[in-house]
Amino acid sequence: MDNKIKVGIFFGGQSREREISYLGGRTALEHIDRRFFEPIPIFVDSIGNFIKVDSKLLYEEDIRSFYPSKNQNNGYKIYIESLGPLRDTQLYKLIYKIGSQVKIEELKDLIDFAFVVMHGPYSEDGNIQGIMEWLNIPYLGPGILGSGVGIDKPVQNKLMAFATGQTKKYRTISKNEWDNSDKSKLFSNLISELGFPLVVKAPHQGSSIGVAIIKKRSLEEFSKGMSQCFFETQILKKDWAKLSQRQKKNLMEKTSNLDEGIGFPLVLNNEIIYHPAELLIELDKYLNYNDSAVISSVNAEDYVLIEEFIVGQEFSVGVIQDDSGKAYALPPAEVYGDIQTFDFKSKYKSSVSKKRIPVETKYENLEKIHADILKAFEATSMSVISRIDGFLTAEDEVILHDPNTIPGMSPASFIFKQMAEIGFNITNSVTYFIRQSIRERIKTGKNVFGLRNLLQVLDAKIQLAKTRPRKKLAILFGENEEEFKVARAKYGQFGGNTEYEPVAVCSALNGSKYRIPLNLMFKPDIMEFGMSIGKEKHPFIQKNINSTAPIRDFYIGEVDFGLKKLSEDEFLNEFNAVYDCKIEEMVLS
Repeated sequence: MDNKIKVGIFFGGQSREREISYLGGRTALEHIDRRFFEPIPIFVDSIGNFIKVDSKLLYEEDIRSFYPSKNQNNGYKIYIESLGPLRDTQLYKLIYKIGSQVKIEELKDLIDFAFVVMHGPYSEDGNIQGIMEWLNIPYLGPGILGSGVGIDKPVQNKLMAFATGQTKKYRTISKNEWDNSDKSKLFSNLISELGFPLVVKAPHQGSSIGVAIIKKRSLEEFSKGMSQCFFETQILKKDWAKLSQRQKKNLMEKTSNLDEGIGFPLVLNNEIIYHPAELLIELDKYLNYNDSAVISSVNAEDYVLIEEFIVGQEFSVGVIQDDSGKAYALPPAEVYGDIQTFDFKSKYKSSVSKKRIPVETKYENLEKIHADILKAFEATSMSVISRIDGFLTAEDEVILHDPNTIPGMSPASFIFKQMAEIGFNITNSVTYFIRQSIRERIKTGKNVFGLRNLLQVLDAKIQLAKTRPRKKLAILFGENEEEFKVARAKYGQFGGNTEYEPVAVCSALNGSKYRIPLNLMFKPDIMEFGMSIGKEKHPFIQKNINSTAPIRDFYIGEVDFGLKKLSEDEFLNEFNAVYDCKIEEMVLS
């Protein structure tokens, strides 16, 4: 019983969403329940190497800050692929500066479970899931079929239309068709067929990368959006000539940034170029003799998806399951604010977009959203955990898109906000992800005996933990933004602590102390936190709480969803220690 389950936390990967994965890896490492699990960070680099690393690497600014070695970068921030083909000895030197390489066949001796928090191609599409199936290692999320569907947007559209009857209009355009078309005529035909504005999407990326909304009836804007989603860009000789050397270098940096550029390696004049410095030199040469240069990613899309633009309230809904496989939709979260499209920047870098739970609409519409979400979840072969986005139109129509098999897992992600509404903190959520994934793998009929034993071991640990309560730690914070920010982080990080159970306590301006319910600790700032104090529970959220009670009871036990004022005696008697967010230190109660 004392042996912990070894969980490999796989982060990074080969896709354009590797930095989102990097944040998710940090979240899993910080919040995993160390009473049950031993986390083993495994960095997957962008050329496919598995590297066991020290956990401190997850606290760098980004992946390029630690890998490859900075003395290899020639003045640029680059990923390993920009070094081009490497000899084995060169590669090993770079790997062993950050950890130790793990051969695929060695994984089964290193870990009991693969917590794959990687996104996009190679990671969320069935590739790594297939490797784990071959090795008989249970892994996070849906199986190979659900993963394959989850990365193919046109297939998703067909299945969701079949399941819900939605009539979203869309069309695919191949690269060959685009290159050989009368672009003006094609643009006009698409407007006639799909309406206007238009949404252009790269079909095999996550929901955050490769999305363009065409809101101007401009062929130039449309062509730019198509190029963005084909992952190519054009540079004109006349524009290049106006740039200083520093400005050219900045453009090369932008090209290598995966959230705004096409990334490396790329192709210019049918030649592969690996490094930004090399591209700058080659562009200088090429544009001496040509009026324009087209550069494209070696991982460019072969076709793009073009959809009608849906006007409505944008929402996101997580889905979980019980042991029988029955699905439960979580409270719908609404995205609102002054955003053009809910893309990478608005999700992960912008303070403009805001989120509220549930969607601000009548109760019947919330029921409708849930009903369609559950139909889509089943039709697309999702399991364990999924995030499905959509729109609620002014005519009360629900239009769904982009089922996501491995949701983004930063502490502020949708999925954790929604899990908090039904009583799961991040640590409880991670435990659910792991256990339910093991349960789903049993259904495949492979390694059933071993998986059932692993499930029994974890279940025994969960039940034992409920009989051995931890010491209570008050995360004490005042009504100001600085302390609230510290409190949110510490409240989450102590969730998986072996000795202490964190309890959020607000020291209010009126001199009183209040025990804070879990969901309020997921508010984005102290202003929204304060506005939420004392609000009655929305009846739809209360229904969600009631319906998921059996799942919550198994993983957590009883959860107090209310705000409680604490007397000084109650505060002193209830807590064994206090983390004071004002001084950022732990003190005895």
